[in-house]
Amino acid sequence: MSSSPKRLSTPLEGTPAKAWDASAPIAAPLCLHQPHVLAEWVDYNGHMSESCFLLVFGDNSDAYFRFIGIDESYRDVDKQSFYTVQTHIHNIREVSEGEPLRLTLQVLDMDDKRMHIFHAMYHGTDGYLIATGEQMLVHVDMAHGRAAPMPDALHQRVAAVHRAHSALPRPAQAGQPLGIRRKTLT
Repeated sequence: MSSSPKRLSTPLEGTPAKAWDASAPIAAPLCLHQPHVLAEWVDYNGHMSESCFLLVFGDNSDAYFRFIGIDESYRDVDKQSFYTVQTHIHNIREVSEGEPLRLTLQVLDMDDKRMHIFHAMYHGTDGYLIATGEQMLVHVDMAHGRAAPMPDALHQRVAAVHRAHSALPRPAQAGQPLGIRRKTLT
């Protein structure tokens, strides 16, 4: 007897999106996800494994999606979703099993099909920065398998978050190129 392979799920899977309240203040940045480092996230070096940073940033995105009204019905009924097309992670400090995390999310930019978001992962009690994750997301019409404009109501919600975050300073890690920095000889 064969069983179906176990698939990855997020902590919020099956949790419906909350109703959008256009008059509610929007935190800048948003703080929607505060997990603890799980034992299965810790590698042979005794700290959180690099792949798990992306896992936690993905869970933070999922919390954000529910904040703006996206849940499984958006994917399953409306046949729409956001796909990540680019990710850049900065690992700054180590963190160990059981330690609390506090994640923030800032919308850096957006247009009718894309969102440029920035995650910051802090130690939940000591407050120091552990890692950052920068992502470009594209809105997809899953029935046609291509990028598509966000529906008006969703676009208005993302735009409201973007406006609330526009006064925040741009994070130092945002847009940083990857490469070996070399000193120039004079």
